[in-house]
Amino acid sequence: MSVLRVAGLRIAFGDAPVVEGVDLTVAAGECFAIIGESGAGKSLTARALLGLVPEGARVDADELTVDGVDARRLGERGWRRLRGARIAFVSQDALVSLDPLRRVGSEVGEALQIHEHRMPRAARRARVAELLSRVAMPDPDRRAHQYPHELSGGLRQRALIASALAANPVVIVADEPTTALDATVQAKVLDLLRRIADEGVAVVFVSHDFAAVRRVADRVAVMRDGRFVEEGAVVDVLDSPQHPYTRELVAASGHESRVATPVTGAPALLVARGLSKTFDRPAVRDASFALHRGRTLGVVGESGSGKTTLARMIVGVERPDGGTVEIDGVGWTRAHEARLRRRVQLVHQNPLAAFDPRWSIDRSLREALAAGRVPRAGRSAAAAALLEEVGLSGALGRRRPSRLSGGQRQRAAIARALATDPDVLVLDEPVSALDPTVRERILALLRRLQADRGLTMVFVSHDLDVIAAIADDVLVMQDGSVVEAGPTAEVFGAARHPFTRELLAAALPRDAAAGRDA
Repeated sequence: MSVLRVAGLRIAFGDAPVVEGVDLTVAAGECFAIIGESGAGKSLTARALLGLVPEGARVDADELTVDGVDARRLGERGWRRLRGARIAFVSQDALVSLDPLRRVGSEVGEALQIHEHRMPRAARRARVAELLSRVAMPDPDRRAHQYPHELSGGLRQRALIASALAANPVVIVADEPTTALDATVQAKVLDLLRRIADEGVAVVFVSHDFAAVRRVADRVAVMRDGRFVEEGAVVDVLDSPQHPYTRELVAASGHESRVATPVTGAPALLVARGLSKTFDRPAVRDASFALHRGRTLGVVGESGSGKTTLARMIVGVERPDGGTVEIDGVGWTRAHEARLRRRVQLVHQNPLAAFDPRWSIDRSLREALAAGRVPRAGRSAAAAALLEEVGLSGALGRRRPSRLSGGQRQRAAIARALATDPDVLVLDEPVSALDPTVRERILALLRRLQADRGLTMVFVSHDLDVIAAIADDVLVMQDGSVVEAGPTAEVFGAARHPFTRELLAAALPRDAAAGRDA
C-alpha cells in the first residue's frame, strides 16, 4: 500500500519552473531513491514532500498525499502537525541540523515532546534510550549526555535519524545523508536506513552516489532539469539504463584504476619524517612518507583518523609537535616559510568557504598571483590564462563564488592554487560533495594538470574508488597512525592490515553483481 503519493508536482520561482510534472509513489517498507546531478531538482522535490520549500517558491500538484492526508490543503500549522508525526526529514549535515547547545538526549527528547505532550519525563527518557538503541548508537546512555560536536559524523547522523523516528513516522525523507561520511561509516548508516525500511517505514533517499543507491534502494528515479527521465527497479535502471543521460551518469560513476607513474632515480620531492600532532588527544602519531616528483599520494581513513591534520602540516598551516616536512630538502622554518608557501598549495573540500564571498573569482586569482610575485601589469592576463587552463570562461571569472556551481567553484579553487606555480598540490576531499559526472571531470582535470605541469599531489579522500583512480601510492590512517602504505594497486589488491581490509570491505560496490540483491 502506498503511503506517499505524488502526481504532477510542479515547483517554480516566479515564472521560472524548476521542477515539472514529477510523479512518485512509495509503499510502506520500500526505499525509493532520487538520483541526479547538482541542480537537477532532487533536494527541492524532497523538501516539497515536507512543505519545506524556500521562500518565494510556488508549489502545485495534482496529488500530494502523505499517509492518507491531502497535503495540498495544509497551511503551515497543518504541515507542522504532519511533519515528524507522519513524515520526517534527515538532512545531509547533522552538525548544522542538531542544536549545538543541546545534548543529544535532549534533542531527541524534544522531538518526542512536540508530538507526545503528555508523556511523563521518565517515559520520555526511556523512549530516548530506546530510539538511540534502535539506530545502533554505541553506549547510548553516555551518548545521550554528549553534545553534537563531541560525536563523530556517523554518530551525529544516527542521532538525527533517531530524532526523525521519535514520533513513529510512516515516511522518512533522507537528503544526501551519507555524502560527507567515510566508507565504513557510510555503509553503516545506509544499512541502518535499509533496516528502517525493512521495519515498514517508507524511505525517500536523495543522493548523487550510485553505489549508495545500489546498497539501500528498491526503486530509483533519475532526475534531470526538474524532471524524472527514467524510473524503475534499481537493478534495471543502473544495470541496463535506457535514457542517454542515465547511461552518462552510470558511466561517470565508475573510475578506471590509475596506471602508476614510474619512480625516477631522483631524490623524493616531498618527505615527511615522524610527524606528530596533539590537540586534546593525539591527532597524528609518527607519520612518515616520501613522495617523488610527478606522483600522487592518496591518504585514506575514517573521520578523525588524522588525514586532514596531516595535510595541514604538509602545507605549513599546522606546526607539528614532532617531526619534519621537507620539500626538495628544505624544511618549514621561518627563513624558508614564504618560499615554501609558494611551492606547496592547499585545495580545500569546500571552496565556497575558502573564497572571500565579496570578491569575484578574478579578484581572488589576482590576489593569489600577487602572492606568487606576478607583476601587477600582468595579473589580469595571468588570471584569464589560469581560468582557461582549468576550463572556465572569462565571464565566469567575473562572478562571485556563490554564483558558480560546485564543480565550477572547485575548478576556480584549483586555478587559485596554481597561481603561485607550485610543485606540490595538497587536496583535502576535493570531490566528496560533487556528483559523479562533475567528480570525474575534476579528476580528469587534475590528471591533465599533473601531466602538463609535472605536479606532485597529496590527495586526501574517504572514497577508495577515487583514490584508486588518482593515486600512485596510498597511506592508510587509523587513529592518527599510518597502519599501511605502499603502491595503491598492491595495498588495495592484497591488503595486509585488518583495518585496511575492513575499509575495503565497507567500500560501496559499484558493479552490478554487488548490489543489495546480490
